Amino acid sequence: MKIKAIKAVCMYDGGFMHQQFAFGGEGKEGTDDQIIYRSSLQNFLIDMGDEVILVDTGFQNDFAGPAKKLGGPLYMGEKKKDFMEAFAELGYKPEQVSKILITHKHPDHTGALQYFPNAKVYISSEDADAMKLPEGGNIIRAEYKESYKNFPRADKIADGLWFIEAKGHTKGNSIVILEHEDLYYMFHGDVTYCDAALKANKLSIIFEDVEAARETLDRVRQFIKDNPTVYLSTHCPEGYENLEMKRVMKI
Repeated sequence: MKIKAIKAVCMYDGGFMHQQFAFGGEGKEGTDDQIIYRSSLQNFLIDMGDEVILVDTGFQNDFAGPAKKLGGPLYMGEKKKDFMEAFAELGYKPEQVSKILITHKHPDHTGALQYFPNAKVYISSEDADAMKLPEGGNIIRAEYKESYKNFPRADKIADGLWFIEAKGHTKGNSIVILEHEDLYYMFHGDVTYCDAALKANKLSIIFEDVEAARETLDRVRQFIKDNPTVYLSTHCPEGYENLEMKRVMKI
């Protein structure tokens, strides 16, 4: 199966996060709230030639987003466009999307699901239940019947495309890995909020299971050490920059 394109669906840019927010999941000792990192919001689209797949969706249309707050831990950035506006600018129509792979339940990753009625939605059972999604129909609850590299539980979605259990940020958190042209594209949702946290081996302050989040981050870092990986973040500009440059993460 030939990959035609991997594209970022960008909605917010020009924001910031404090180091205490980005690094403080296992304790704020040693962090500095005067250090800030860039913030943005984007999700991703994979055109596999015979089908179009989304990894997450952004907020529902007309969501305003939180205002910039002096001293606040996170400012997502200035809103550039709604998810569906950004999606349309990539040259696609909602009916072309056949699958949506959900990393986790939060509304900046699931809010626009409603606009893709023909797509099969892949999501963990825990997060599907938390969202009160119906059983059956277009909702496909992950079974994680296989292993993938150093991840013990995964589902193969298509040739070279894997939906992988990665608990911690939420109790049903998942990541997506795509193999393409000798690179591994890791769509990780919110395993880290910025690339600096990955490099520093730090968890963010938002999680549902800190022990599972630590195990997931350890597995992610080991995978990146073992495989040439383009790390695609949702909440920092490096997400779309890494994609544009096919920049391999070094840790």
